[in-house]
Amino acid sequence: MTALMLAHRLRRPIFIGVILAAFNTAQADDECQLNVSESRLDFGLMNRAAQRDSAAQRLLGERHLRLTFNCPRPTDPSLFYRALAANAERLQFTAQGSYALQVSEGVLDGQAVSLGLLPASGQPPVAIGTTLDWRPGHGIAPVQNGTRLTGKHFALQLSVSAWADAAATRVREATTWEVSGSLHNRHASRELTLQAHFAPVACVPQLSNGGLVDYGTLLAKDLSASNETPLPTRTLQLSVSCDAATPFALKMHDNRNGSATGGTDETAYGLDLDNSHNKIGRYYVNIDPAEFSADALGTLYRTDSTSGGAAWSSSSSRQIPIAANSLMGFTNRTASTLGPVPLQNLTGTLRIKAYLAPMQTLDLRSVVHINGSGTLEIIYL
Repeated sequence: MTALMLAHRLRRPIFIGVILAAFNTAQADDECQLNVSESRLDFGLMNRAAQRDSAAQRLLGERHLRLTFNCPRPTDPSLFYRALAANAERLQFTAQGSYALQVSEGVLDGQAVSLGLLPASGQPPVAIGTTLDWRPGHGIAPVQNGTRLTGKHFALQLSVSAWADAAATRVREATTWEVSGSLHNRHASRELTLQAHFAPVACVPQLSNGGLVDYGTLLAKDLSASNETPLPTRTLQLSVSCDAATPFALKMHDNRNGSATGGTDETAYGLDLDNSHNKIGRYYVNIDPAEFSADALGTLYRTDSTSGGAAWSSSSSRQIPIAANSLMGFTNRTASTLGPVPLQNLTGTLRIKAYLAPMQTLDLRSVVHINGSGTLEIIYL
């Protein structure tokens, strides 16, 4: 039986007033507070299945929070945001993403105000509006008639939008992005953290009959004593269903590694050992591209990689066994070295060919169990 399975003394009075004034100023600054309604923004879990178009970038979402600055005395409430810039409009959300800030609904001491975009601290605004894109390296201030205002209580809405390059969703394992920036002015500061999570597209493989190939009971007298005995070819139906079209490859693992007969052959898998630790035999898993189909594609061709996907063989229609140290995928282009194409649904036939060792090399004093086992793994590319 062979099974395939789908891992912190004052001396002169003249100084007293100066010292007290400095102390009072510091105390006032300490009492100024900058707050955000949410300091950690999580854009959730993403995978390629959620992207239904071919856009170069994917919007991860938009988050809204309330930003408030309060001080016991009138002061300049201008705010700045410090983080790595991606370009003139956006900030870096790791090397493969970006995010943008937008401000609106400015209120100063209970009165609605316009907002000004400051190129630097103390400079006049270069843009004014009720809603502004907060560009990297710029500040935001309440303004009236083009003049920056002072006050005790300043509030606004901050909207954060994030994007990821399309390639960022093609991950092989769960990945988390996290970046931070600092909201600040000369009185206070607050850190803002952004997160996003990426998961690979899930592909589910299935084998007919639970992946079991049963040869039943074989009698030694019907098998060759001095030569290998080929067993009848058996078939299993393989299907792979993915959340979305994604490039993947198949890789075979021998769960009875070291038990295959016939010398070194990465396409041969063992049938286990008998009670005297003799090798029982070997089997092959043959794949004929002509017996496979995928999505609305026409003819499929197989392509293999012995470099973990760094390079691929010229695709062909050859029927050859799948090898343990190689990746095998499918493409609809002949003689292509570009590797497997994205597939969502793949179906086809696996042909299992087994060979038994000569009976005279086995311990037949007890029942010999053909007990091969292999695992067919999906490798996301």
